[in-house]
Amino acid sequence: MALKMHSSLAVHVGEWIRTELLEPHNIRVNDVAEHFGVSRQAISALLNGRASLSADMAIRFEKAFGVRAETLMRMQSAFDLAQAREHEGDLKVRLFFAPAPQAAGYQVA
Repeated sequence: MALKMHSSLAVHVGEWIRTELLEPHNIRVNDVAEHFGVSRQAISALLNGRASLSADMAIRFEKAFGVRAETLMRMQSAFDLAQAREHEGDLKVRLFFAPAPQAAGYQVA
């Protein structure tokens, strides 16, 4: 059985980057943008949760701060999935194939 994470526990990776990497060291958005060679707007949108983290940006943060890009991408994915789960009941999709018959004493999860 898979565990479901409550959507309130999912934190946007940009918020995490802002509070855990930048703010403790008084690093400004402009400084990060210049260091990464991207626009201030791109960094600001990420840090304020208005944009998702791209793989390229994750690698930039890995190179600059030492946090694995894979970890950052998993955080973004978990946040995206938690957001989608909040309205999964609105998705009108039925099972594509009928489930296989269950063997006696066994349940399919």
